[in-house]
Amino acid sequence: MLWGSHLGGLELRSEGGETRLLGRFPYGRETVLREARSGAPELREVFAPRAFRMRVEHRNRNIMALAGHDFAKPLASLATHTLDMEDTEDALLVEIRIKPEIAAASYCRDILAGVRAGLTVGLSPGFRVASDLPGAEVIQRQGNVIRREVRTAFLEEISIVTRPAYPEAQIEARCWRPGEATPRPTAPHPLQRWRL
Repeated sequence: MLWGSHLGGLELRSEGGETRLLGRFPYGRETVLREARSGAPELREVFAPRAFRMRVEHRNRNIMALAGHDFAKPLASLATHTLDMEDTEDALLVEIRIKPEIAAASYCRDILAGVRAGLTVGLSPGFRVASDLPGAEVIQRQGNVIRREVRTAFLEEISIVTRPAYPEAQIEARCWRPGEATPRPTAPHPLQRWRL
């Protein structure tokens, strides 16, 4: 099963006819995905350092960069050498290079306009927990709180989204011309998808 979790941050640059998005998916930052309500427990999630290392280091499968987790809206991929990733102890670092022919597509124009306006403010991985590996995830319940730590997951895709769950999941549209202001994104919204 594929899950999305919104966190990270992006920076937008245009160079040589190519648009580049630079992003970070931070590790070790716990977030509340759902607050406790009407008898349902609070859900929290955190990604351990290098949780995506298996796919990032081995690159034995194509990973796509998408608009809003939609495979019909591709932006870049490992196979086309327009997506690059580096897994560090602090974060998954992502560089998405959007070619002019993709930037001309209406969905891409929409997503880039949202980034520039500070409305599309999140970086979100689509992933599967490596459930066949012992300790791939640890789920603990303490009182009315359920906490999931994702330790090993298979990264399937990385998406630009509008509603990040983590405070660090903010996108900044960087202006590269002196005198222009950088728009500030709005506050994050909790992610509503989670598996127990």
